[in-house]
Amino acid sequence: MSSKKESTARTLLVALAVSLVSSVFVAGAAVSLKPVQIENRQLDKQRSILSIAGLGDAGMSARAVKELFASRITAKVVDLETGEYTDAYDPAMFDPLKASKDPKLSAALSGEADIALIKRRERYTTVYMVEQDGKLESLILPVRGYGLWSTLHGFMAVKADLNTVVGFGFYQHAETPGLGGEVDNPKWKALWPGKTLFDDAGKPVIRIVKGGVDPASAEAGHQVDALAGATLTSNGVDRLLQFWLGEQGFGPYLAKLRTQGV
Repeated sequence: MSSKKESTARTLLVALAVSLVSSVFVAGAAVSLKPVQIENRQLDKQRSILSIAGLGDAGMSARAVKELFASRITAKVVDLETGEYTDAYDPAMFDPLKASKDPKLSAALSGEADIALIKRRERYTTVYMVEQDGKLESLILPVRGYGLWSTLHGFMAVKADLNTVVGFGFYQHAETPGLGGEVDNPKWKALWPGKTLFDDAGKPVIRIVKGGVDPASAEAGHQVDALAGATLTSNGVDRLLQFWLGEQGFGPYLAKLRTQGV
């Protein structure tokens, strides 16, 4: 073998060795960081829940979030088909999004049934109760649905009357900044508290209104301004609310709560 060939072979071997060592380090780092990443995602979700419930803000420390969540929030897993709570899953560990991809724990949606464009709906999900001195102050429901470019994941908090909005917002989406991304705008989120979700028969009546809500209208109490220049995202938010507040979503659960008391 010529010196030139030997040099090329040696270079390739060194490059291969470096690649293998780097791969080992990267894989090791990924494994070691995974628990931290999981904890951070959980922390972000808890912070979002507290914020939607009006109990905290984005600037809260991790310790404050954990302590406040533990003292004020009770999580329960709900069977969306029956509207009953279940002890089959630990609410601290159960992942509804993961369950939505499992054919044994979810159902496929199509056509008019899939107005939120989520393709599959999990049978079980986790709800969060804000309590004070053993009494329910508000109920927090997870919601999701497709906007223009992405699935929006969020929470809606309602008062103990199961009808009046406390807060509404999204913790994950990829909508266009300045347009659909305005779902994160504090001014838009401030439009939601006090709005009503259902009529006297328990039918969802909350709507996103293009062109702005007329304050003099009898419908104003359950209408919210659409996002300017973001019709498809606004429509997506409207559809996801109809889905999750209806019979395919939390309808059976909320009906049972109204009947049995909260």
